[in-house]
Amino acid sequence: MKSYKIILASNSPRRKELLAGLDVQFEVRIIKGIDESYPATLPTKEIAGYIAQKKAAAYRETIANDELVITADTIVVLGDEVLGKPKDAADARRMLHELSGKTHQVITGVVLTTKEQQKHFSVVSNVTFKELADSEIDYYVDTYKPMDKAGAYGIQEWIGYVGVTRLEGSYFNVMGLPVQRIYEAMSSFGIQSK
Repeated sequence: MKSYKIILASNSPRRKELLAGLDVQFEVRIIKGIDESYPATLPTKEIAGYIAQKKAAAYRETIANDELVITADTIVVLGDEVLGKPKDAADARRMLHELSGKTHQVITGVVLTTKEQQKHFSVVSNVTFKELADSEIDYYVDTYKPMDKAGAYGIQEWIGYVGVTRLEGSYFNVMGLPVQRIYEAMSSFGIQSK
């Protein structure tokens, strides 16, 4: 069994909190300016995995023999539309109005990379919102400022408490990191919680 130093390639507070919940030691390492574009013809369900693999490629040349890098990307999909991070408060309100009363998908692509091998997977969760009142959307956007979140919401915040009526799949995936699947993948590398 090889011992790896785990590197989380994300500065997201949610991803750091979730990975820490697996009781593994890790450090955060960020490479700025990674191109997160994708071909317009790429099927929606493949976008998160494609971007996570682009992130992994940027790290592959810099990692040591004893390091394992975790890269991830999360997108929110409504129909065939990808709802990324909102540009501003008005865009956040628009997205939440679109999600109101509907079921959407949250897809996270994850890649675990070492010098010798790579494992990748995507996890899909279905999230249903009740019909959100304008006052609820306004309160959430003004109070929680969700500009750093795909789809303009965090399920672990107030809007998730009052608005989500159904969830199929991993709750932690919706937060941004499907830790149960990551735990399984790390186990296949011989990494265990300490």
